[in-house]
Amino acid sequence: MVLRHDQRILLLALAAGLPGSLVALLLLWTGDFSLRTQWTVTLVIALLWWIAAATLRARVVFPLQTVSNLLEALRENDFSIRARGARRDDPLGEVLREVNALGDTLREQRLGALEATALLRTVISEIDVAIFAFDAEHRLRLVNRAGERLLGRHTEQLLTRTATELGLASCLAPSAPRVLGISFPGGSGQWELGRTKFRQGGRPHELLVLSDVSQPLRDQEREAWHRLIRVIGHELNNSLAPIKSIAGSLDSLLARDPSPPDWRDDMRRGLSVIAGRTEALGRFTTAYSTLARLPHPTPRPVDLDELLQRVARLETRAVVQVSKGDPITL
Repeated sequence: MVLRHDQRILLLALAAGLPGSLVALLLLWTGDFSLRTQWTVTLVIALLWWIAAATLRARVVFPLQTVSNLLEALRENDFSIRARGARRDDPLGEVLREVNALGDTLREQRLGALEATALLRTVISEIDVAIFAFDAEHRLRLVNRAGERLLGRHTEQLLTRTATELGLASCLAPSAPRVLGISFPGGSGQWELGRTKFRQGGRPHELLVLSDVSQPLRDQEREAWHRLIRVIGHELNNSLAPIKSIAGSLDSLLARDPSPPDWRDDMRRGLSVIAGRTEALGRFTTAYSTLARLPHPTPRPVDLDELLQRVARLETRAVVQVSKGDPITL
């Protein structure tokens, strides 16, 4: 049987008082005292012996219970309890002082963690991208307001549901593309996927971020059309303005009466210029039509050295030399 710590303290206290008590009882019972006195003094000695041992036990056990209660409060995140008697140059006071210092440190760390968590939740809630966190079983554990709007349901209706039930299984697939076209109850379009893994409580989780890139793509497409229209308008003006000017000159030439002697040569040169401008305009429109009908690029292996050599030949103002290296195929 293993004795408790307080029981060992009590037995040690009783053992410490045993020699003195035995000597006192020996002198008492061998001396010339009445029987009543002997029994009375024996009871007093035994009572004092027990009281002294119990008092010593209490003085040792009570501080240990105090420290235990303080540590339990710290474990339960209750940092309002403080130990009295914490002072230097005293063994027990040093222990209580360190416990109070531990409580202060844990309280500061707890407040810092709570403030950081509150800030993170605020940022996640207000950010204009949908954020989802899934556990190892692909069950939703976290969603922000943008995610709620995207899925058309409140957080309480979304948490613990699987990615398949939420229509996000394709976004978590290993082969999912960087940009994915998919429709949700709260919106549809082109979505840029961002995924990363993290651990919470020692368990793996996956963070999914969906950013709507439809509007930026539309803005880029509109800007591209604006630039194209400006280029086409510039080329048309360059071709049509001379044609209009020469046509007006030829019309004035034909309206003269009598006609100048060299009016045929002027007509021939004017019509030649108009034909040249018209031909240039036709080549321009044909080139843009060919550009619009270009096939989609087909990825294939490319020798990097050959590619660099071809790029170097495009520079005609200076001689570009490409140093040989290890063969690399992209």
